[in-house]
Amino acid sequence: MATSFKTLQGADVQATRTKLHEAIPLTGTIISGTYEPVLNIKNYSHGMFQSVYDFPYLSSSANHLFDITVGMSSNSALSGASVVQGKQKMQLYNQMAQILVGHDATGSIREFDADGDLTSGTKFSDCIFFNFSRLLTKDEFQKGTFKMELGMNPTGSYSQAAKTDSVLTIEDISGSTAYKTNSPAGEYNILYAHGANGILAVSSSTTSGPPCGLIFYQAGIVVLTGSLFSSEVSGGLLTKGLVEVGVGAGKFVMNDASNYNMNDVLSLSSISGTADDLRNRIQNIYFANTTELNSTVYFCRANANEFNYSSNPTYLSKSQIRVKETREDSPTSYITTIGLYGANNELLACAKLSEPLKKTPSNEFTLRVRLDY
Repeated sequence: MATSFKTLQGADVQATRTKLHEAIPLTGTIISGTYEPVLNIKNYSHGMFQSVYDFPYLSSSANHLFDITVGMSSNSALSGASVVQGKQKMQLYNQMAQILVGHDATGSIREFDADGDLTSGTKFSDCIFFNFSRLLTKDEFQKGTFKMELGMNPTGSYSQAAKTDSVLTIEDISGSTAYKTNSPAGEYNILYAHGANGILAVSSSTTSGPPCGLIFYQAGIVVLTGSLFSSEVSGGLLTKGLVEVGVGAGKFVMNDASNYNMNDVLSLSSISGTADDLRNRIQNIYFANTTELNSTVYFCRANANEFNYSSNPTYLSKSQIRVKETREDSPTSYITTIGLYGANNELLACAKLSEPLKKTPSNEFTLRVRLDY
């Protein structure tokens, strides 16, 4: 025990913040369903979303990766009474929109916006939502690291050979410098699409590719527009030449079993069915997460004339200091523990040294204690 308390001054306490990053690669074999039957893909009786795991979800070793769901605005051209789970899809869109983009001055829910100004311009009215697990994203996506690769075979085939025919890449290109802050959910940015072999319509191309979605960093949510899988003649982003022969001009097949294009899938398939069609096109997802460590560092200074004695009862023997052999010897103590006390001298935290430090009037120490939270 120390023989006295010492008050920490303002310069002795410093706050720091450290960001740790971890690379997260998700392969298409896991996302599309490595296990037969597909035991790592979980559908629910409520049918509102689909969950993807890295292992059969009934196993205690399984880790939840992300959820997929679908939503459409009341202003969508696809909305109507004939839409399968139409009410649920509109509710999901409104739920996501009010959390991620908020309300306007009239109290109405804003729609997802292609340029991020939330007032005018192109809207994403038909959306696919990826809600990533906190296990993966930690505190947030690291800005500028998100990438998703999609197999864009126009026939809707899910075979491995067909997946490599044409690849569309979705990236958070300018996330580290041009992210936006006008969202109630925190920082976000626009996702852009680019690819080779004439995948994207020329009329939609820009330096970074056309905007195709949004990424919300702290929320851990990625929003993709349904027009990403429609041709330009249908108001989508794909070239009209990227179609299955014999199906018809401008038709990009998402589901070869039903010969559905994306509009058919969004309106005639269930949420789980739409998730299946999209999930099977994913080749890879990559991003880095961020863990923010907030720390307080206490510099505990033991000057030459301080902490040279101990109040430990074993420090004395018959009123004599054990570590002194003669009267002329300097007092000596050994520092093993640092205690941080509150205003009323109540012990709040304890720090142990890896080995005792010998303290005499001829030396002094500055011990650095760090609390992470």
